[in-house]
Amino acid sequence: MVHAQFDPTARRALAIAAVDAKIRKDLSWQQIADVSGHSVAFTTAAVLGQHALPEESARAVAELLGLDEDAVRLLRTIPTRGSLDGAVPADPTIYRFYEMLQVYGTTLKELVHEQFGDGIISAINFRLDVKKVADPEGGERAVITLDGKYLPTKPF
Repeated sequence: MVHAQFDPTARRALAIAAVDAKIRKDLSWQQIADVSGHSVAFTTAAVLGQHALPEESARAVAELLGLDEDAVRLLRTIPTRGSLDGAVPADPTIYRFYEMLQVYGTTLKELVHEQFGDGIISAINFRLDVKKVADPEGGERAVITLDGKYLPTKPF
């Protein structure tokens, strides 16, 4: 049976334990994703408490990380999503995404509405990819793809 969480506390504690196990075992997120059978972005988000994993994937991840049966159960529950508190993020990497949305959020909204109409880009039917590429001017660049399904607003 599928279950959902009411309080994210247990899932947050599991995420802390899972990251600790990942570090102790010197694993990459890609290695964890490989045993889960899902993308690195989806698996990372799931282990961090933002998605539910199917049973087989939850068991494989828990086994790799040395986590118990309670962890398998929690990895399978539908989480209470949202990993950031209401305050401005203090972590520099997360803050830069916050900054990008502060600067370009209204631009993104305008362009989405101009091209698609009134609606949203789904974070449920969604794909995420992060790639490192060479910068022609020297150094490296991050290419981040956010690929979400457009869902039109429907009057009722």
